[in-house]
Amino acid sequence: MTDPIAPSLDDFARLAQEAFDALPGPFKQAAGEVVIRIDDFADEATLAEMEIEDPFELTGLYHGVDIGRRDSLGPAAEPSRVFLYRRPILDEWCERGDVGIGELIAHVLIHEIGHHLGLTDDDIHAIEDEAD
Repeated sequence: MTDPIAPSLDDFARLAQEAFDALPGPFKQAAGEVVIRIDDFADEATLAEMEIEDPFELTGLYHGVDIGRRDSLGPAAEPSRVFLYRRPILDEWCERGDVGIGELIAHVLIHEIGHHLGLTDDDIHAIEDEAD
């Protein structure tokens, strides 16, 4: 985006969908059932559960049972969801200044889809470090 106005929730949803559509086929197929939701911030209950005091510290969240554990637990009670939090992502985008907003949204989305696939934060960081 080249517009200096902060992207709206709808803009974020469009950029997240574009990032999802650009995923490699097997990755996208594995993530296909995930619902992507855009909110300004995580809700108070989520922040409290994660022991996060500053809502700007959480840019995204995966909520659901990862696909590696589904067989042992039976069908998921509700769809898996990836939350992208607009205001913290915008804050990081402004602070960094070295990455486009679409690229940052894609990064957070892919990170959270990694959790859907059963990867831990350490796994995801190791993959990112290897890619660099």
